[in-house]
Amino acid sequence: MSGRATSAAATTAGGSADVTATPGRRSSARRVFGIGWPVVASLAAFLLAWQAIVAIGDYPPFILPGPLTVAERFVRAWADGTMWPHFSTTVVEVLLGFVIGATLALVTGVLLARSRLAERLLSPYLVAAQATPVLALAPLIALWFGTGLPSKLVITTLIVFFPVAVATMVGLRSVDPRLLEMARSFRATPSQVIRRVEIPAALPAILGGMRVGITLAVIGAIIGEWAGGDQGLGVLINISRGSLFDIPLMFATLATLALLGVALYLVMVIIERRLVGDR
Repeated sequence: MSGRATSAAATTAGGSADVTATPGRRSSARRVFGIGWPVVASLAAFLLAWQAIVAIGDYPPFILPGPLTVAERFVRAWADGTMWPHFSTTVVEVLLGFVIGATLALVTGVLLARSRLAERLLSPYLVAAQATPVLALAPLIALWFGTGLPSKLVITTLIVFFPVAVATMVGLRSVDPRLLEMARSFRATPSQVIRRVEIPAALPAILGGMRVGITLAVIGAIIGEWAGGDQGLGVLINISRGSLFDIPLMFATLATLALLGVALYLVMVIIERRLVGDR
């Protein structure tokens, strides 16, 4: 009898656990659906509008290919190995350039936030560098550093640097003064204040700057490839538009760039939510 009672109790407990877990799964599914359906709907509307423009205007594929033509060329470019070497080259340039640019920007942002003198000395040069189009500097950078990986990293670093540095400076200056007073009352050293109080408190602003920076890193890599290079998605755009005159391939490459940018942005969003939670 006791065995049967125990079994019945376990069955009842398992059933109640399932009942309890089911609403949670449903809530999670509703949340995913609530977030996903506007994205799917807007994408479908965009593709339908694109196809309608091609059909109404009767544009040939070498002027404006339709979404089905681009999708077919996209799949074929990946299947026959055309896209992968260029894609992998661009990804390396983007990730390395972002890491270098964001690291330098973090150090500079901390320096600017902690020292008014450093801000007065460096701010004019930072603003001037940001105001000068990177596209105009790219040929000079390619001339000085060559057409290999170093020039792409310099261009990507430059374009990533400013938004992350400014976000770091603003975030650190927005830290609650009471937190700083509490840290000093516990006799924390300046380095401990920065590492354990200021940077954690400023993390949302810093990661927000990095979200902008990771998308700009894609642009920087493409600009560097346009300035000079023999491989990369930017090079493939020029080849497909010029010597191959394969406009569907050019659109497929642009779609790959867009997907890369969205994927990297979403990775930064996931990292931000893991570190600071939903805000």
